[in-house]
Amino acid sequence: MLKKLWRNSAFRFGILVLLALLALALAAPLLGTVDPSAMDSAHINTVRGTRGEFALLDGSSVAHTFWMGADNFGRDIYSRVLYGTRTSLLVAAFTAALAIGLGAVLGMLAGYFRAVDMLLMRVMDGLMAIPAILLAIALVAALGAQLWTVVVAIAIPEVPRVTRLVRALVLTLREEPFVEAARALATPTPLVLARHILPNALAPLIVQGTFIAASAVLTEAILSFLGLGLPADIPTWGNIMAEGRVQFTQYPGNVLFPALFLVPTVLAINLLGDGLRDVLDPKFAKRI
Repeated sequence: MLKKLWRNSAFRFGILVLLALLALALAAPLLGTVDPSAMDSAHINTVRGTRGEFALLDGSSVAHTFWMGADNFGRDIYSRVLYGTRTSLLVAAFTAALAIGLGAVLGMLAGYFRAVDMLLMRVMDGLMAIPAILLAIALVAALGAQLWTVVVAIAIPEVPRVTRLVRALVLTLREEPFVEAARALATPTPLVLARHILPNALAPLIVQGTFIAASAVLTEAILSFLGLGLPADIPTWGNIMAEGRVQFTQYPGNVLFPALFLVPTVLAINLLGDGLRDVLDPKFAKRI
């Protein structure tokens, strides 16, 4: 399986780009960055490539190169973009895990127990009728702008799609001979779901999780760009672009630099999902 994955060019490109971004996020303190929230009035709107003394929060200063310039608050964009990578990857991972976890549980309940199928699916249909971004905005406004609330707000609109996917799989799997044999042996229902049904649904769930992660990165950037995401003291690509758009004509780098990280991240996650689908889905695996 690993050999097949590595031979897939989409998977190989996606995983390499994501590993590079993860390395940048983890090594941000070692890559010549400063506190991404620190402001230095002496360097407001500093152009990229300028070298000077950056004032730290403790009153000291350090020699620093503004590789991407500074914004209209005197904050180093290079530092904010690198630390924003951490935020985006965390939001992507937590959102995908939460949406897949909730959707898998609800989908197995709806597909295995006919008594709750109608009620659960009508609730899911109601959630799907609301545009995802509007539902996310409403949830953030109700819960407040924090990391966990943003994750919940982005994950909830994705849950109905995962639920419908798992339900369709369970409706087929519960009629398979190995499931009927397990029931005939009086295997408890939780064990039937955990041992026989869930493992056979993991491959589609993993693929779906990658697409949810890519969508989460974009949605978080949209929320932050609209001023409804994480607070400004937490660097994200969305709020960096939001703060830079007012001076886009004079300082386009304030918007373009975070966008240069956002685009390959979403592309890499989508390609990773495509590669996983090609290998894990039997319909596509035959072509490899």
